[in-house]
Amino acid sequence: MPEELLVQAMAHRSYCSEHPGQESNERLELLGDAVLGLVVTDHLYRRFPLLPEGDLARVRAAVVSTIGLTPVALRLALGDAVLLGRGEEVSGGRGKGSILVDCLEAVIGAVYLSSGFGGAQGFVESILGEGIEEVAAEARLGDPKNRLQELSAQLGLGVPGYLITDRGPDHAKHFEAEALVGGRLVGTGAGRSKKEAERQAAQAALLALSSADGELEAFPVARP
Repeated sequence: MPEELLVQAMAHRSYCSEHPGQESNERLELLGDAVLGLVVTDHLYRRFPLLPEGDLARVRAAVVSTIGLTPVALRLALGDAVLLGRGEEVSGGRGKGSILVDCLEAVIGAVYLSSGFGGAQGFVESILGEGIEEVAAEARLGDPKNRLQELSAQLGLGVPGYLITDRGPDHAKHFEAEALVGGRLVGTGAGRSKKEAERQAAQAALLALSSADGELEAFPVARP
């Protein structure tokens, strides 16, 4: 990517007002926003062929929202790289979700200009990771941890618990979870985050309890 394009992607309008001649990232942000929406929609359309149009739009909106994208921008350390004017600098602009997400979308726009749609598509899918899948699963099924808690309460089995183990180096952790209901192991799951492992375990527990009509005798006692 040309250096001047990357600099533009990081240039907030407050910085440009103090540095005449430097173009802000607003045009790139507009372009990146459109590219991001297309990539996410294309991914959802192909990955979930039975997802209704309303759910498709809802999942896309959640993925590309400021709430959904701010953790991605933080993980990429865009707050350290963004170019800010003095006012935004002292007011904590490096930690503002709106500024960080604008920079992220501007970077996507810059990738699109320098590498085409294929490059932008690969970049977006790599930085979002499992985020799209998690949001889509919750939109289609509801949050499985909440549903398991509701079902457990209905069955008089108390609040579910989770045992978490992990392996691998810090930069590539793999987590495994066991969902415990009524003191017994009823589901297991795995993922690249604790949240995803717990969600998978809760989903497995829901399926197991449904097939057993809530009877725990069919399940082994959970390990201490």
